[in-house]
Parts: sequence; structure tokens; C-alpha cells
Amino acid sequence: MLAYRHAFHAGNPADVLKHLVLVQVLRHMAAKDKPYSLIDTHAGAGGYSLEGRYAQKKGEFEAGIGRLYDRDDLPAPLTDYVALVREFNGGGSLEQYPGSPAFANLLLRADDRLRVYELHPTDERILRAFLGDRPNTEVILGDGFEALPRQMPPPSRRGVVLIDPSYEMKSDYARVLTAVRETLARFASAVVLVWVPQLRTLESQQLPQRLQNSAKGAPRGWLHARLTTAEPDARGYGLLGSSMFVVNPPHGLHETLQGVLPFLVETLGQFDGANFLLEQQAA
Repeated sequence: MLAYRHAFHAGNPADVLKHLVLVQVLRHMAAKDKPYSLIDTHAGAGGYSLEGRYAQKKGEFEAGIGRLYDRDDLPAPLTDYVALVREFNGGGSLEQYPGSPAFANLLLRADDRLRVYELHPTDERILRAFLGDRPNTEVILGDGFEALPRQMPPPSRRGVVLIDPSYEMKSDYARVLTAVRETLARFASAVVLVWVPQLRTLESQQLPQRLQNSAKGAPRGWLHARLTTAEPDARGYGLLGSSMFVVNPPHGLHETLQGVLPFLVETLGQFDGANFLLEQQAA
């Protein structure tokens, strides 16, 4: 697990979907004056060089943020997301990609609370330096799955949880389900965001349905958005796309994604069968 480095994949189509949804959720949370908490269970390094050897090895960002960064015809939610990536780059050319903590740093207000967990010691040190001056923030070298129950409920009773493991260990699938159930048991109104890889494995294919079962009883139901952009390789392997599963989705998120996902299929799709799925169930 500690061998995983997100820098290889930063800015790819899966990151585009994940961070598009995250930005929309954080914008919604900031619409009220009352502060909220964001808990990121698998935070990574906070930001990634797209000119370094990790990102350049496969150039996955070129099929993701690279196809959006310089376009002037983006739907409004994508314009917002890309503007934040541009801000992270100082307004210049695309050289770095922000991780979830960097989007949080750009969007959270001073009285909003941020708790980020990372197991890789190098990434945790980078993240600690990056977020060192932000108020109401803790960077923890530790297991976000284990720590999450202790963070529930947050002091303000308003909270977002981002669960984004690498899934390199099969046990992550079961731990995601446990984390969602335990979070909702302690704080039923939590907005929980789960990233799910789209792979040709039984665990990956079953996880969205199992998340639906875990979310039963959530006051605002759930939303599932999937973006399929690639075909499997000759051996049947590879990341085909990804999903974002949102428990207690904010009002309007379904309509926003309904307007954006067809554009992402057209822009990021790498084969004729690229597609999306968007489903929602109210409580």
C-alpha cells in the first residue's frame, strides 16, 4: 500500500470527475454561513508536478485535465473546476495538478475545519508543509479508515467526508463499506463522497450496489455518477473509468452532473463506446 503514489495518475479523467464533484459539494457547503468540516481519509501529497517523472511516465493527465485546461467552451461547473486548477498554477500554463487537499485549501473558509490523513510518510511531509499555515487544519500521518469514526460527528454538525483509497489492496473495498456505515451511524446527515475505480474485477463492479445498500436510511438518499472513458487493454486490464458515489448529495448536484457528463464523454472519451451513468435515489 505504501508503494502507491498518486503522482502517476494526477489529473487523469478519474481525477477530473472526482474533483468536479468535490468542488460542487464544497461550493454548496459554503453557501451557508455556518462552518463545516471536511475529512479526507486518503489525502496524498496535496499537489503534483505534471512535468516530473511520475506524471510523465504515462502522461495520464493529457487525457484528463490536459483536454480541458485551454478550452473556452466549457460548461459553467467545468469552468469553475478548471479555474481552480489554473489558480493552483498561478494563472499560467498547466504544470501542476492540485490534489483534493489543495482544492479544499482553495475553497474552505477560515472557520471551516479540515482533517487530512495520509499513510505515505513522504506525501504526509509534503502535505504538512503545504497546509502548515491554514487555520483549523490537522495533517495526520495515519490510517484515515481507522480515524474516521473518531471525527464523527463534527463540532458544527455539518460535515463532508471524502473516501478515496487506492484499492490496490482488496481489503479497501470492505473497509470503504465499513467506513460509510460507521459514519452514517454516528452522523446520519454527513455528505459522504466515495471514489470507485471502474475495473473488470468483481469487487469494483459490486461496490456501487453495495454502497447503495450501506446508504439506506440516509436522510437525502444517494447519487451515483460513473464516467467510462477507456477500453481494457489486450489482457483485459486497465482503468476503464471511475464513479463518484455521494451519500446525502446536495440539492442540485444531479442536475449539474446531468448537464456536464455528456460533455465529458465527448471530450475525454478515448473510444467510441465512452459513456456515462447517472442515477439517484431520494430517501
